[in-house]
Formats: sequence, structure tokens, C-alpha cells
Amino acid sequence: MRLQNPLRLERGLGHTEASYYLPSRESGVNDMYLHLGFSADPRTTQRNRVALVWALLRLKHPLLASAVEMHDYNDIRFVFNPYPSPEGALVDANKNLDYRTGTKDELLDSYLNGPRTLSADRLSRLIVSQNQCSPEPNATGHWADYDLLICTTHFVGDGMALHQFAHDFFTLLSMEKTDDELNAMMKEEWHVRYGDQFSEMTLPASLEDRLPATSGGRLHELASRIDFLQSQDKLIGGQFFPKRSGRPRKTVVPTIAFDSERTRKMLKLCKAHSVSISSALFALCNVAWARTRNETPHLPMLMYSALNLRSYLTPDELNDSYWFLAISYFNIVLPAFLPSSGDVAKTFWLRAKSARDQSARAAKHKLIISRSREMAKERGDRARCWAKEDDDKARGLVSPPPVKVNNSNPPATALIGLSLLGNLDGIYKHATYPKVKLHTLTTGSRQRSGAMLLFGYTFVGKLWVSLGYDENGFEDDVVHRFWQNLLGSMEELLL
Repeated sequence: MRLQNPLRLERGLGHTEASYYLPSRESGVNDMYLHLGFSADPRTTQRNRVALVWALLRLKHPLLASAVEMHDYNDIRFVFNPYPSPEGALVDANKNLDYRTGTKDELLDSYLNGPRTLSADRLSRLIVSQNQCSPEPNATGHWADYDLLICTTHFVGDGMALHQFAHDFFTLLSMEKTDDELNAMMKEEWHVRYGDQFSEMTLPASLEDRLPATSGGRLHELASRIDFLQSQDKLIGGQFFPKRSGRPRKTVVPTIAFDSERTRKMLKLCKAHSVSISSALFALCNVAWARTRNETPHLPMLMYSALNLRSYLTPDELNDSYWFLAISYFNIVLPAFLPSSGDVAKTFWLRAKSARDQSARAAKHKLIISRSREMAKERGDRARCWAKEDDDKARGLVSPPPVKVNNSNPPATALIGLSLLGNLDGIYKHATYPKVKLHTLTTGSRQRSGAMLLFGYTFVGKLWVSLGYDENGFEDDVVHRFWQNLLGSMEELLL
């Protein structure tokens, strides 16, 4: 079967998607990656088999195979041209599949600091790299070491979509099916998606379209706006890493994994104090910063993190894909100083509980829907404004400098962002991958100059902490000292 008149599917980007798309245009800022190191039977990772799995999943999740067209700042669209045949889906999957040799560090450095891998016409790419020291693919009875890099733009989805996708990928790859049987599965998926129900095919809806509708009309909109602005006014933060400019961006990602025994000890201690490891990481950053730099101790420390909104969204009855962007943001504010005397551990646990309570209030607030909608609109409007300024500058159009206004409001500068992914072993069902053994996971994105983000998660029974930052974007060795203080504080307070 072939489609005689394939449709062109389009949908406009929502505010949140636009806020990630617009800054990505020049050099791929926010382009995500998920790296997984694994061992496998070389027959499992043959290109034809991987391409079949990749094609099948791209059929299930059409945004991965879409493009983006920008007509103006308020008219940006996902565009998807359905495959005319199953063979077309496989050809396209192969075009977006890359096999390499090299180390994990080389792979990540190329993605983070080299030319952009993705584009407006290529929103996803799969890269498989074999360790050069591994056995050759024709060796029998030996598993080889591989690195998988799943690359996609952030406006297509979020971290939860990335991890669920990786689980599905390895599940399909490890199935007790021949390549011919996988090919039959891929063809069946094409028929299901593009067969009798093709006229009903849609792209996944945006976050804003899936937030539950509110009633109350104009008065409710005004009240929601006032509540959002008041909530933002409460955010006070005067701590920051001193930056420097003029040097090319170079993102590095130092990472540490605590063994399973030490991880269990840390999690047990957190549980005894009624906090999660995520809340503890906010407090650990707080302690580490106070030990790194203490020039303005009277100003609070502000941190931000992503808020997963998937559980609040209305079902998308026309699409079952989990590849869509569904995040907002919340903030944690803590004192920037440590008591001059007394038990640091006591202060640490009190601040971990404060972070826990602030996180819970953000996630369970009765106005979370309206706040998320207002946050999305503000981020979208701000991104459009900045994009126009950048485009005007590139065209040589110089805007007059903004009028300086005496601002008596306290500062609201965030020191650092934290991406706290929780227990990823709840997503990766390792027993379902009999032909694959996962052992390493790192994740992050291409950054703008002077950016920084801390990641924390458990994977294969280990606690992983990594710090992605532009090593050329900050003064002196302040970030290195912060990282060392963070690791030292974990040893002191959690072990």
C-alpha cells in the first residue's frame, strides 16, 4: 500500500515550545541529548536492526520526524509530511542514524561544542558509537561496549519523554524477534497510523492546549495574572557566579556516580529526615555555595527547577505519543549564609526540609494551572522579544538603548538550575533488555555562553550527580571550587 496523496500535517508551536525554538535557531541552544553506555551482543546493534526500531518509534512519535517552519515570531509551525510507504519510513530513519567509533567524551564534546547536529529540518538524530577496544562485530560469544546518543530539540519534548523513549528503544531492540519480524512490526505500525484512520491523524497537542480550561471569563484571567505576578515578586535572589565574556563557549560535564552501597546509605539517611534526595541536593548546593563565596550573605540564594506538568494535562484523544513538551518552572529560596557557630548538619537538614516544602507548595498549589499558563505566555513573549532584537542586530539595525529606570525591587537572580530526575530505574525496566546491559547515563543540552545546570538522579542503583557548565564563561576557578565543595558536602552530610 502507498499513499497517493499524502497529507501535510501542521500545527502551531505553543508559547513554551516557541520559548525553546527561538533561541535554538543560531547554534542549537537547548538541543537535548541523552547518553547511555551499554554492553550488548554485537548482533543486537547491527545497523539494520537499529534502523528498524528507530523507524518504528518515529512512526509512533511524529514530532521526532517533523520539521519547523517560521513565518513570523507569532507564526511558527511543526510540519510533518507522512511517509508514502513503510520503506520511506525506513529510508528516513537511516538518514537520521549515524554510526561512529570513539569514546563517550569525544561523542559528548562533539555534540555540545562542535557544529550543530540538529536543525529546523532535522529535529532528532540517533548516534551509535562503538568503543574502539571492543571486539569486532563478527566475534561470537563476546559482548561489545557501545555509547548511544539520542538527540532531539527541546521544543519537541522534555526529559521524561527522552527516558521513556530510551526504555522503549532498548525493549524493542532486545525482543526475541528476527529483523524480518521487526520489519513486519514496522510495516504494521505504518498501516495502523496511515491506513483507514489516516484522515484522523494529528500531531501531539501543545502544552497550552492541554492545560485544563478554566471558567470565569475576563475577571478570572485578571485575577490569575495578578496572582502570578505576586508569586514572582516573592522571588528574591542575590547570589550569582561571576561571569566573563569574550571567549568561545566550551561546555564540560563533570560527573560522579556513587556506588550502590553508598547510594543506599544516602537515601536511607534522607528518608530518616523525611526528605528526598532531590530536596537534599537543593540544600547541598546551598551549603556548597556558602563555602565557596560569601560576599553578600544578606541576600538570599535563588535556585530554579523544572516542574513536570504531565499529570495535570487533559488527554489527547487523537494522539497517543508521549513526545511533547510538558514543563513549567518553580523556584527555591534559601538563606545564603551558614551560622557562624553551631552544627552545619542541623542547618543543612532544616534547609532540605524547606526545599521540600517549597517544592510541594509549587506542585500542589491550587492555582498551578493558571500559573503555568501565565508562565508559558511570559516565557513565549520574552523569547519573541529577544529573538527580534537578535535578528535586528544581525541585520545591522541598532535599537536605542533602553531607558534606565531606578528599580527599588530586590534582585531576583538565580544562582543555578537543578534538573532532578528522581529514580530512573522506575522507567528503565532492565529485566526487559536481556540482550543489553545499561551501565552509564548522562544527559544535558547544548548551552548558551555562561550557562550552568546541575543534574541529579539514580540509575542502575547508583546516585549520579553532574554539572554541565561553560568553563570559559565564569571567572577564575569559582565553579571548580563550588563543585569540590558540593562533593565534599555530600561526603560530610550524607555519608
